[in-house]
Amino acid sequence: MRLSGWRSKAPGRDGINQKVLDAVGEILGSLGAEADPHCWVTWGDETGSRWTLLAPCPAGLAAVNVRAGGIEGSRASGRLIRWSKVQLGELAAEAERGHRLVMFQIEGQPIRGTDQDADGVAAFASLVLAGVEGRPLPDLDLAVRRPASPAVPGPKGTAKPTTGQGARPASRPAQAGKPEPTH
Repeated sequence: MRLSGWRSKAPGRDGINQKVLDAVGEILGSLGAEADPHCWVTWGDETGSRWTLLAPCPAGLAAVNVRAGGIEGSRASGRLIRWSKVQLGELAAEAERGHRLVMFQIEGQPIRGTDQDADGVAAFASLVLAGVEGRPLPDLDLAVRRPASPAVPGPKGTAKPTTGQGARPASRPAQAGKPEPTH
């Protein structure tokens, strides 16, 4: 999700207002990221006045800490973590009874998403993993989402074999109690 999309998910109204977004956009630009990047936001308190943004960019991971409001006004500070220094946990996924859970840890921040939010966690993880591996960052705006189907094994565009090793010939049905011959 882009930074502008996180505005609707903020726990408080003032935590991610336009003035704060403008300041964060300037910091992101200074670090080499887009002003409205695909990113992950972690809310730090119940009012949403403190939050952290993690945005992958070609040079590394931009990390911006924001404190909105307060006595002195809003404040944002950021740093660029080179890809070779980014600390990652594993990407894990679970599915049970039609529900999904995807988990990922980056720079000590646990990121979790269930059901529809699981796609967002997986997409963010794909950006980070591409950066760490030195691959070009995928354009999530162009990504085509296709529903996962347990009936379609293997990568898109490959067909299930009908004959040969690992498949039963179409002309000879399996007989109960007899093992299949191996080739």
